[in-house]
Amino acid sequence: MWDRVYQKIDELNDKMVEDRRYLHQHPELSFEEEETSKYICKRYDELGIPYQNHIGGYGVVARIEGSKPGKTVALRADFDALPIQEENDVPYKSKVDGIMHACGHDGHTATLLGVAEAVLPFKDELEGTMVFIHQPAEEYAPGGAKPMIEDGALEGVDAVFGTHLWANTPLNHIESTHGAFMAGTDRFEIIFKGKGGHGAMPHQTKDPVVMAGQAIVELQQIVSRRLDPLQEAVLTIGVVEAGEAFNVIPDTAILKGTVRFLDKQVQNQVIDEMHKVLGGIATSYGAEYELDYFKGYPPVVNHEEELNFYLKEGDEIPGVEMTKEVPPVMGGEDFAYYLEERPGAFFFTGAQIEGHAYPHHHPKFNIDERALPIAAKALLHGYKKYQAK
Repeated sequence: MWDRVYQKIDELNDKMVEDRRYLHQHPELSFEEEETSKYICKRYDELGIPYQNHIGGYGVVARIEGSKPGKTVALRADFDALPIQEENDVPYKSKVDGIMHACGHDGHTATLLGVAEAVLPFKDELEGTMVFIHQPAEEYAPGGAKPMIEDGALEGVDAVFGTHLWANTPLNHIESTHGAFMAGTDRFEIIFKGKGGHGAMPHQTKDPVVMAGQAIVELQQIVSRRLDPLQEAVLTIGVVEAGEAFNVIPDTAILKGTVRFLDKQVQNQVIDEMHKVLGGIATSYGAEYELDYFKGYPPVVNHEEELNFYLKEGDEIPGVEMTKEVPPVMGGEDFAYYLEERPGAFFFTGAQIEGHAYPHHHPKFNIDERALPIAAKALLHGYKKYQAK
C-alpha cells in the first residue's frame, strides 16, 4: 500500500505547490489566521474528510480512520506568517503589505493537505487512524499548540510527528537530534528605576542609562562565567530604551531580550543569576529594578525510539539521500508541547534553494518546493513505522 501512497504523493505535487503558493500570497499573523483556517476547512470539505475547526482558536483537526485496527498517530503543521515585508520577486509574492510567510508554514500546510489527499483513497487498507493537526500561532508565544492540546487535539492520540521545512539544509536531507533538538525560548523586560536630571549634573541623579549599560555587559557573563561550559544557553539583549533628549538623564531605562536553553534547570539558574546581577547593580546606585520574565516554549525533546525512525531508518523514505544528527538549534518551536504529552519526533526536511542563501525570518526567505513531497513522505514514514512497532 505505502508504495502506492508515495506514488500518489508524487501525483499531487502540483496541487501541493498550488496550495503553498495560494497561502504564500495570503499570509496572516499569529492569532489572526481566520481566512487561512477557512481555506484548510474548504480543502477538507472538497476531499470529504471529517474535521473539527476552532480547536484552541483557529486550529483544525481532521481524521482518516483506517479500516484495519491500529494506533492513532497525529501529524502536525502550523500555518501562521510573520510581520515582514517580502522582498522576493516571484509570481506568488505576498499580497498583504508587511506580512509574509518567511518561515515555511505555508509549505507545512500544503504538505499536510497533500498527505491527507494521498492517503484517503487507501483508507480501506490503512491500519489505525491518521490525525491531521493544523495549528495556528506557532510564531508568537504563548502559541497555538498548548491551546489546541487543552482543547482536545491529542485526545486518543498515541504518538505525534512533525517536520519543519528547513532552508539551511540541502534538498533530500533530513536532520534532527536525540534529546533536546530545539531550545526553550523565553523573553524578558528589565526596568531600571533611577532618578533623572540634567546631563551636566550627573552627580545629582541615579543614572539608569549607566545601570543598563553595565547590565548589558554583566548579563553576558551569566553564560560565559556562571554556567557549566557544557550547558548550552543564550542570553541576548535586543532592545534598549532610555530618554528622549541628548542632555537629559532619564528616570528609567528599559532592556528587552531573550533567553534560550536546552535544560529547564539551566533556565532556572539563568533567572536566579539575572536577579543577582540586576539587584547588585541597582543596589550599588541606590536605585531599583524590575525583571518581568516570561517563560515561553519549552525545549523540543525528541523521543529516542521515534526519532530513530528518521536517523537510523530514514533512508527508507523515498527521495531522502541523507539523514544526519546535528547539534541542537537555539531557535524555538511549540511542537515541544506535543512531545511533552505524547511520544514522537520533530525533524528538519531540507528545502534549501541552491544559490539562495537567505535564512528563516528574512524578507527574501524562500524554499525549494521540491521538498514538499519529500516532507509528506517523511511524515507518512513516521506513521508507518509507529504502526509497526
